[in-house]
Amino acid sequence: MGKSPSKLSASDIKEIQDSTYFDKREIQQWHKDFMKDCPSGALRREEFQTIYHQFFPNGDPSKFAGFVFNVFDSDKDGYISFKEFISALSVTSRGSLDEKLDWAFNLYDLDHDGFITKKEMLDIVDAIYKMVGNMLDLPSDEDTPEKRVNKIFGQMDTSGRGKLNKEEFREGSKCDPWIVQALSLEIPQ
Repeated sequence: MGKSPSKLSASDIKEIQDSTYFDKREIQQWHKDFMKDCPSGALRREEFQTIYHQFFPNGDPSKFAGFVFNVFDSDKDGYISFKEFISALSVTSRGSLDEKLDWAFNLYDLDHDGFITKKEMLDIVDAIYKMVGNMLDLPSDEDTPEKRVNKIFGQMDTSGRGKLNKEEFREGSKCDPWIVQALSLEIPQ
């Protein structure tokens, strides 16, 4: 997708409308805001991490932001273009639960082999715990990343292979009220 021009053409807007849950006005506003924050038309990893630091000042969101950046950067060119940004935002803010779970699966599947291993999940959960710092009061069976991952795998790994395929992750997530609640949040306009 590469870097975005400073102005969206009518065909760009139509293409984005057809592939997202945003209307023309919303796309234009998001683009205006994106270009104000990223005049080059591309969001670098460091800039993305800075944004996360603003939202999580009591923790260290760098590692988690890096994982999210990798999912947003769908063409793997090292930048998030406006089209990549708005596409990911559309799924994460307005997509169906299944679309959000597929996006989350891609976040956790760090080596993109179609499975989430305990180690991959531990890497992400550890990054989340570091990001939120002491903001959450967790139950004793989830107060460390290792305990949380073991609990998740105990619930989701129905095959007993020690790794989750997309279907196990999807179905297991739907049975976890915390995950469903987290994925149900929408970004206000």
